[in-house]
Amino acid sequence: MLSIVTNAGAISAVDSLRSIGSVRDAQHSQLVTGLRVASAQDNSAYWSISKTMGSDNKAFAAVADSLSFGAATVDVAYTGMTAVMDVVEEIKKKLISAQESGIHWNKINLELKELRQEIYTIIDGSSFNGVNWLTRRSAADDKDHELVGSFVRDRAGNVSVKTLVYQMDNAKGTNHIIDEDSQVGILTNAQYATDLGTSKDWVLINGRNQTAHTEFNLSATTTDQEVNEMIYVTDAMLLSMTDAATQLGAIHSRIGMQEEFVADLQDSQDRGIGKLIDADLESASARLRAIEAQAKLATTVISIANNSPLDLLELLR
Repeated sequence: MLSIVTNAGAISAVDSLRSIGSVRDAQHSQLVTGLRVASAQDNSAYWSISKTMGSDNKAFAAVADSLSFGAATVDVAYTGMTAVMDVVEEIKKKLISAQESGIHWNKINLELKELRQEIYTIIDGSSFNGVNWLTRRSAADDKDHELVGSFVRDRAGNVSVKTLVYQMDNAKGTNHIIDEDSQVGILTNAQYATDLGTSKDWVLINGRNQTAHTEFNLSATTTDQEVNEMIYVTDAMLLSMTDAATQLGAIHSRIGMQEEFVADLQDSQDRGIGKLIDADLESASARLRAIEAQAKLATTVISIANNSPLDLLELLR
């Protein structure tokens, strides 16, 4: 039925055009933003999941930064440890050569003093961002060193940070090379001499803050037995340093593997988020063309519907 008061055809065509316009705006937004789910109103479930995954990805980025920092710290400590081991091995060679006939022990003793100073130079320089794992200054340094290793979210949504641990204790005390108070550092610890049953409480170096033990020293009164004891103690200290260096190497290797794993996790998270919220630009572009065609057709229909009452008026004239 035609009516000049209510144009049902035009109303229907306008509703269709309005609906088409809404869909067209959505497709246009996808093309502009590249996102199929840009806000919670697009898809609340996917938006919530993507936000949680995005937050986790930022946490992984922080873990990656912490791993890089930890790797640098461990690398400096390992480099210092192995460098000191080379010096201690040189000291051992000097002590062995002291047993040869015709060797001036005073000259060798001067070399030992210089080598001890070189140890301090290496240790003092083995710091990263103010952190030095090779020197013990107080009991606070006995705490195990923890490095951020990973970020974990369980099924219940609870999060936690997992750490990699470098233990500072060993059978004789700590893995510090030097204890400034001459108590438990590897080279300042008289426990090695005690366990070997030597005649004196030999240490390769006394800490800066005390001279409680008998530091390696060659003089005219030194006996061959005492030189042998120094060699035995040096060898035992080298074994402890080797164990400590092995631990550092193992931690460094784990950090490297964890860095690769975290990088892979970040890539996987990015892909997962993309599958949830990224727009298929090809499909969106094709749909937008089709919708624009529908909009033109709807506009034509509106024009036709608006002309129908005019045709009726022509008939009434």
